[in-house]
Amino acid sequence: MLTTLLRAALGLLLVLLLALLTGVLYVRSQTLPQLSGTLKVTGLNAETTITRDRYGIPHIRASHDEDAIYALGLVHAQDRAWQLNFQRRIAQGRLAEVLGPAALEQDRFLRTWGFQRAAESALEALSPQSRQLIAAYTAGVNAGFALCKTAPEFMILGYRPEPWTDVDSVAWSKLMSFDLGGNWKQELSNWELCRAGGVQSLTGVTPPYPASGPTILSVDELPATAPAGPGKHPAAYPTAACPADLTGAHLGELRRQLAAAQRLGMEFEASRSSNNWVVSGQHTASGKPLLADDPHLKLQSPMLWYLAEVQGERLHAIGATIPGLPAVVIGRNERVAWGVTNHNPDVQDLFVLPPDAPVQTRQEIIRVRGGEDVQLTLEQSEYGPVVSPVGGGLQGEELAKSTRLALSWPTLMNGDTTLDAFLGVNFAQNWDEFRSAMRHYVAPSQSFVYADVDGNTGYIAPGRVPVRRGWDGSLPAPADAQHRWTGWVPFGQLPQTFNPADGLVVTANNRSVPQEYPWPLTNDRDWADPYRAARITERLQGKGGLTLDDMAAVQNDTLSGPWREMKAALLSTPRAGLSREAAAALDRLSGWDGELGTDSASATVFEWWLAELKAQGRQTFGQEPSTRGVAVALAAGGALCGPTASQTVGSSCTGLLARTLEAAVQQAARRPYGEVHQALSTHGAFGEIQALAPLFNALIPAPGGSDTVNVARPDREDGTLHFTHAASYRQLIDLSDPDASRFTGSLGQSGNPFSPHARDQLRGWAAGEYLPMSTDPADWGRTRVLHLKPVSEQPAP
Repeated sequence: MLTTLLRAALGLLLVLLLALLTGVLYVRSQTLPQLSGTLKVTGLNAETTITRDRYGIPHIRASHDEDAIYALGLVHAQDRAWQLNFQRRIAQGRLAEVLGPAALEQDRFLRTWGFQRAAESALEALSPQSRQLIAAYTAGVNAGFALCKTAPEFMILGYRPEPWTDVDSVAWSKLMSFDLGGNWKQELSNWELCRAGGVQSLTGVTPPYPASGPTILSVDELPATAPAGPGKHPAAYPTAACPADLTGAHLGELRRQLAAAQRLGMEFEASRSSNNWVVSGQHTASGKPLLADDPHLKLQSPMLWYLAEVQGERLHAIGATIPGLPAVVIGRNERVAWGVTNHNPDVQDLFVLPPDAPVQTRQEIIRVRGGEDVQLTLEQSEYGPVVSPVGGGLQGEELAKSTRLALSWPTLMNGDTTLDAFLGVNFAQNWDEFRSAMRHYVAPSQSFVYADVDGNTGYIAPGRVPVRRGWDGSLPAPADAQHRWTGWVPFGQLPQTFNPADGLVVTANNRSVPQEYPWPLTNDRDWADPYRAARITERLQGKGGLTLDDMAAVQNDTLSGPWREMKAALLSTPRAGLSREAAAALDRLSGWDGELGTDSASATVFEWWLAELKAQGRQTFGQEPSTRGVAVALAAGGALCGPTASQTVGSSCTGLLARTLEAAVQQAARRPYGEVHQALSTHGAFGEIQALAPLFNALIPAPGGSDTVNVARPDREDGTLHFTHAASYRQLIDLSDPDASRFTGSLGQSGNPFSPHARDQLRGWAAGEYLPMSTDPADWGRTRVLHLKPVSEQPAP
């Protein structure tokens, strides 16, 4: 009897496994694109080839630039159809149409800010050449949509993507600008701190950038100032009272919008941004420059970036593209290489509008799958969109009598020609052409490092940076004549240098200019902590004979700068009264070298201890302090350490240190770092659905931590130290031998979880390895070739 039941159970299991396998094979057959052979497509001028290497990276060869960009659109659609469509729906505020009521708050936020409307105005401002290339890209995407059978996400949700439009390519750049510019969030946080403890309470969360901290430019590299600037931001926050005419309704509405943005993976953090640097030939073994870049962004599935080579008649670039954009965003062409990090000047301001301020209103309808349509009344002021109160805020007559908050931000203003800049960079052949392209750059302001095959190096931080006179933009400001923007920092006065004498430019979201710079960029507390910039500079400055291997070692550096700064304070924790486990952990830390490797148990204790200290800061201030905010408090005593804090660690912080160490040890329990510290890449739609998350999300142990060069700041949630922001892309470029250059993404080329290229870069990325960034077929390994042939459009019968 038992044998019969066992056989029946095994038989049922076999049937279920067979059904599962059949389902998987069916989904694969319906969703994986054609990667070899011949395809006849409309909208192409001449035959074009797409050769995918062993990692699925396409190498496009065309005789026309428009055809090359067309093919880029087609491969984006083949490999990332869902990503294209999801990004487009985010920009449009149309997620609820396919995801239902759960996405309604996101749509409210996106419609309120008006990203799609801003994209429509930006498209009109672009040059004819850019419009032509964007049109070619659109045709390629739509050809890809027509050829692709579907994507797994479309099968699950039961719909197919709408045709791509030119404005869709501009719209995603607007969302990237939001992700890379969070000063409105900082103003909101400052406002909350100010309400709770006065202006002076701001210092405990984000101390000023240290006077000894590295700056990107030195004094002798500053541009000549003519005419003189209006004066830099003050080094300290203003001493005036906090804004009194803001209410809980404003605060609640903006917090809802911030929560909606966070659910979309859009949350700017200066400490989670990026590194890049360039060293001239005076420091390298080859005598030619080396350039490195690794933008730190939200880890997502599929990954944000799509690696590609694009060659047409004049265009020949290779590097990281973003599905939806018709250009190589970070990379090189045959003569010029560039890298990008976030500059983060203060380009956003919340203005308090008086009740009688004139506004224009418009009505929009949000379609909701499985629910009733929602009508929004949206307002536009002369300062920008009215972002509070709306939706869940005040209504009717009460709204008419209340103050409103409007947002000023170059990204949402007319005349954004940033795509002209990125397309121009792809064609640039020297510094003059590169800099000329940068003149069209609007937002988000970025730190570009530059190198070329002639041996030149450079740096420039383009973009529209508003000029404020007599105020610093750290708190919401009244909408009056005194607080209006009075123009932009002139292009020639923006931070920039060409062939600096020391042959080194390092950027890590640190302060870009010394105190002598006469133009307002941002408050001293808005720069990222200097740990990464200091460590990169330490490893490169004054060195000679540098190679790409040296650059890779720096890019993957995991020595903890915060540990080096806090070590003395942390190790001063008295052993008396500690548990046996905590005392043992403290002893191990005393001999720890500060390397945040996956095998280290001390790394686990330290990062958890730091997380506990920040959690204490959240309880004390209402917000989590920066890493340096913790370090400064431990060094000098302060509110973080308790009400009896004085100027000595021993008398003010010992209780805090002991308490947080005990909490950290309870969690760490001698576990190796890689067991609890893992990179989590999440899917935008299905990442939190238990049944689908294992298929669409990715998780892998990885080194690094808070403010290491190889950034992997733990989020400390669900009993882990998993992290969701890191180096989303890495590149190393050798201008003496460009085809010896290297790059890698964080997951893989395909967004289809059933593709062999969905995650085939993940393990190498976590281990600090790279792929060949080569235009030479000898470096591509096994290839598949797809031939695109033009066909005339046939009239409908």
